[in-house]
Amino acid sequence: MVPFAGFEMPVQYTGLVKEHVATRTAVGLFDVSHMGEVRVRGAGARMALQRLLSNAILRLQDGQAQYNAMCNHQGGVVDDVFVYRVAGDDFVVCVNAANRDKDFAWMTENNTVGDVTFEDEGDAWAQLAVQGPRAVGVVEALTEGLSAGALGRHRFGHATFAGIPGCIVARTGYTGEDGFEVFLPSHAAAPAWAAVLEAGEEVGIAPVGLGARDTLRLEAGNCLYGHELTDETTPLQAGLGWITKLRKPGGFIGSDAIAARRQTDSQKLAALVVRGKRIPREGMDVLVGDASVGRVTSGTKGPTVGRGIALAYLDRDASVPGTEVTIDVRGRREVAEVVEGPFYRRGTTA
Repeated sequence: MVPFAGFEMPVQYTGLVKEHVATRTAVGLFDVSHMGEVRVRGAGARMALQRLLSNAILRLQDGQAQYNAMCNHQGGVVDDVFVYRVAGDDFVVCVNAANRDKDFAWMTENNTVGDVTFEDEGDAWAQLAVQGPRAVGVVEALTEGLSAGALGRHRFGHATFAGIPGCIVARTGYTGEDGFEVFLPSHAAAPAWAAVLEAGEEVGIAPVGLGARDTLRLEAGNCLYGHELTDETTPLQAGLGWITKLRKPGGFIGSDAIAARRQTDSQKLAALVVRGKRIPREGMDVLVGDASVGRVTSGTKGPTVGRGIALAYLDRDASVPGTEVTIDVRGRREVAEVVEGPFYRRGTTA
């Protein structure tokens, strides 16, 4: 157990690799109740979020979730968030735990639209993630009032889950696998956790801690705030152009700065696969010859891909797939190659 954003969080239960493999081959259960939730309501809610966030909020339908970046005026990322449109004028914004207070302050202080309210509901909600190829059956068995298996990707609905009314079941996740994230009243987290473990026992469910959560997301090429995303990096540098709608009507906070920086930012995020046995870690220098061309933001040995993998911000010339680089691993050089990410997609590895 380690302290994290005001919570005590498990690094591992039975072992990082075992938990990682269980999620890839069967089903993993994650307690992500530390995530924050901001409720945004009112006739101006859609336009407020359209201005605060990078994606096309006006396209969201009821029951649909959408990944977004929230940017500062210089184009850096305040946080990456998921937005859930509950109804026409009612949204839930899921934020990273460490950024909960910062995000709420940013949203309220930078909103310029009237007839909208922001409420920090982080203490009211718990959240469980059920991820893996056997996740559908486990969640379906516990869900009443909604067919979890019929939900499309990034869709959600209201349901009774594990006998607990007032839950939101969303087909979203952070592992690269199919699965669900279930929002439920915070007082019900413990009985729901026990119910999911019981329902998944026959298919090999495993509780999963922060360690395997990180290796799973890194194999899947997902950015982590504070590593690939910061107040200084733009979403375009991080390869998130698909959620960065610079031409949407009215733009969004930071959009002009991001457009201006597109030609001047010298580095972009790249995926690296190590050829040898040494494992890259955050902060290690990446070199071409003897010249430093960047630094690792996240690195590990991927249990599924079986090799050392890393994400790193590299000079643009060095970030081209196929480029050979070296990583300074505690004073020793390890050869790596820039590849097209992600390292893992269901059924394939880099």
